[in-house]
Amino acid sequence: MTLAQRIAALQELGHYLNSGGDAALDLAITQSYQENKWFTEDNVRQALGSISEQFLDANKLTNWLEQYTWWNQHPNPAKDIPPFSKSIGIVMAGNLPLVGFQDWLCVFMMGYRAKVKLSDKDKRLLPLLVKKMAEWDHEVWASTEFVEEGEYLKGFDAVIATGSNNTARYFEQYFGKYPHIIRHNRNSVAVLTGMETQEELMALGRDIFTYFGLGCRNVSKLYVPHGYHFDFLLETLHEYRELAHHDKYKNNFDYNFTLLILNKIPHLNNGCLLLTESPSLQARIASVHYEYYSDLQELDEMLAGKSSEIQCLVGKTPVKGFTTIPFGKTQEPTLNDYPDGVDVLAFLARLT
Repeated sequence: MTLAQRIAALQELGHYLNSGGDAALDLAITQSYQENKWFTEDNVRQALGSISEQFLDANKLTNWLEQYTWWNQHPNPAKDIPPFSKSIGIVMAGNLPLVGFQDWLCVFMMGYRAKVKLSDKDKRLLPLLVKKMAEWDHEVWASTEFVEEGEYLKGFDAVIATGSNNTARYFEQYFGKYPHIIRHNRNSVAVLTGMETQEELMALGRDIFTYFGLGCRNVSKLYVPHGYHFDFLLETLHEYRELAHHDKYKNNFDYNFTLLILNKIPHLNNGCLLLTESPSLQARIASVHYEYYSDLQELDEMLAGKSSEIQCLVGKTPVKGFTTIPFGKTQEPTLNDYPDGVDVLAFLARLT
């Protein structure tokens, strides 16, 4: 496939998703929910909508590629080498719907062949999208191979693997001798000043609750000034109480609430979220940690050593060494928002 064909196929996929899809997509969404109750139809549709808006627009794709100085030079991996000259293994996580789509997209845009090891928690959606693209351009079939369940990933020139801190250690042992990107746990944090409006706190709620808080771009830690009053925050975030009607979320909320009570840990509770003071960035489902700061200098010092653990920093307060994301925008990554800040396209270009 030429680069123009690849962009055209992606744009057609965007049109397909924007139109609502078809019976095949509806079936894949239903099966995904049956196999993983975190994948509600609303969450899957939101993920598909974000992908369509940010990743499948021809102009955005072209502008994204042209920002690389090597893009118009020769040899250019995506333009000048034979198609599928490299095979890239992709080990995908399954915490969010299509969370590994951007990795696949980068491999596809470079003209390499993707060998994808899907999570058993998210095994329906990407194969369906690739199948739809192949219906419009049969050459897409050769771009992607899905590794069968129970089989090992093999026959690759480089690998991109995403997992927890525990699985990352195994990835390092298994893939360490190959060119690789191996991702570990990361979490997102928000910096509050006490001057936030209700609208801003509602937007923060999207950063916390979207996808039930299961993603690395979900806020799991708040930094608040000494003397911060939580009443307004808790009252505002109570608007997300419908989440407590979801069985798995409710079970996690009840379990974690019970642990806090039994262990006599001080906490705050608004019926759909538990707040506890802790230095840890990682919080349990239905929970968020908080930590106090005295001034901006102390805040800079507190976060200076945590950059490798933080995916997004949300708020209006500038923090040294970080790009601040507006409230409500963490789950709207663009083509340039690479996980862990590692440029996947540049990594792939270096393989030629």
